[in-house]
Amino acid sequence: MIRLTFILFCCAIINAQPSTADKNQLKQFYDLALLEGHSYEWLDYLANRIGSRLSGSLGAERAVAWTKSELDSLGLDRVYLQPVKVPKWVRGSKEFALIETAPGITFNVPITALGGSVATPSVGLKAPVVEVQSIADLAIIGRENIEGKIVFYNRPMQANLISTFQAYSGCVDQRYDGAREASEYGAVGVIVRSMNLRLDDFPHTGSMSYGEQDVSKRIPAAAISTNAAEKLSYLLKLEPKLKFLFRQQCKTYPDVWSDNVIGEIKGSEFPDEIIVVGGHLDSWDLGDGAHDDGAGVVQSMEVLRLFGKSGYRPKRTIRVVLFMNEENGLRGGNAYANSALANNEKHIFALESDAGGFTPRGFSFNCSDEEFAQVESWKPLFKPYLIHYFEQGGSGADVRPLKNKYNVLAGLRPDSQRYFDHHHAENDTFDAVNKRELELGAATMTSLIYLYDKYGLVNPVPSTLKQ
Repeated sequence: MIRLTFILFCCAIINAQPSTADKNQLKQFYDLALLEGHSYEWLDYLANRIGSRLSGSLGAERAVAWTKSELDSLGLDRVYLQPVKVPKWVRGSKEFALIETAPGITFNVPITALGGSVATPSVGLKAPVVEVQSIADLAIIGRENIEGKIVFYNRPMQANLISTFQAYSGCVDQRYDGAREASEYGAVGVIVRSMNLRLDDFPHTGSMSYGEQDVSKRIPAAAISTNAAEKLSYLLKLEPKLKFLFRQQCKTYPDVWSDNVIGEIKGSEFPDEIIVVGGHLDSWDLGDGAHDDGAGVVQSMEVLRLFGKSGYRPKRTIRVVLFMNEENGLRGGNAYANSALANNEKHIFALESDAGGFTPRGFSFNCSDEEFAQVESWKPLFKPYLIHYFEQGGSGADVRPLKNKYNVLAGLRPDSQRYFDHHHAENDTFDAVNKRELELGAATMTSLIYLYDKYGLVNPVPSTLKQ
């Protein structure tokens, strides 16, 4: 029995070996994307005509309507909206902050409220500062040295990690949980060093959480730029009793309705086997969300357009999903997965682009060793396009809820070295996206979707297990 399984596995891999037809098909996708692509034109409109798209905002609703109309124009078999209830947090008027080293001696500081934070008093919050490197430092320093102060989390992203996403993961807890943890020690506010490897004057926002903490205990939280963090740390060494003042007028409203935007090409042979490609339509309210995740949205739309332009008719159902509310809730991804489960849908593969519009390097895959062996057999097809990174581990936040023991999830992996220069900041704008790099990413995604459509999984999802 074991030998038979091994033989069948080897046959499946042999059948999935790249052919001349596959090489020609990939070349056509790259040619069309680079010579007749629409992704950059779409991103121009999304970023410059619609702009930021925070969940619950007018920009988000305009993006839903526009992307649906564009998908309608592609002549797909079906385009529809999937309702999803999302949080509504509003920043309010522009934040203000300064460092006061002595009465009358102040330094202005670039600052931005963290998404989900409460407001400061209307006149602002002014208090002494205690600097820490981690949440664990709070217990070491003790309540007696924290109470009544503003906690300043100043742990930078680890610069010697080649994977900038690993560096980000290593310090983002101070942004997400820092306020809740500091308030337990009597802190009155929190400021966080921006998640950015570069020294600049752009503060980076991002989601934070109070968990189930009582509203009366919640304290305001904001991020300051990396240059400001360096300056504040330096000044604290010279004047430990300095004070920090910041003012923000953000507010959380009741949840509102929004939508995932979905379009599909029905499979010609296996219509019940679904392949998803997508990105998240929402963005933060700073900048215009061109890299995060306007790039992923237009690249995913381009996959379906390239299929139609090339004349390729997929065997399986190809579905583009533009998810709402990845940034501060993941409501869209969870709603889509719950709907798929309720409808007993069979998702065999899902690919997400949510790492910026930079030069594509390859993919990460959340899959079994057997499925990854098939992926590796396709690497020679991508080598002419300098796509070499094929690794197990990780996919995308919005497609992650679709995972089961049989299917494969993947994430596009562009060059990440400049991504966090723009991530969640006001310089995440259309001019920061390179047209050719964006188009290469779209062609790379289309190529992988094509291969999964043609060859399917090594071990098909059993008919008794749809999701």
